[in-house]
Amino acid sequence: MCRLLEALSEASSEWRHGYDLMKVTGLLSGTLYPLLMRMTEQGLVEAEWLDPAQPGRPARHAYRLTSAGAALARDLAGSAPDQPFTGALA
Repeated sequence: MCRLLEALSEASSEWRHGYDLMKVTGLLSGTLYPLLMRMTEQGLVEAEWLDPAQPGRPARHAYRLTSAGAALARDLAGSAPDQPFTGALA
């Protein structure tokens, strides 16, 4: 979960696709998506269907930290409120 929090907190207000998160974190889909679902249920991450960037492509789920998720990332990293997660737990 720490690698995922770190990746999401790098730009906490931006939507990130699962494939991008897999590349950044090195997590496999069987690990990543259950983590994202649990974090969404816990109110740490929000998920949204985004329209495709190219016509004919399917809509994709995108994820970003909620304010509670960003606060947790800061708390776990021990960083200041205006600083991104620095990977202290990675």
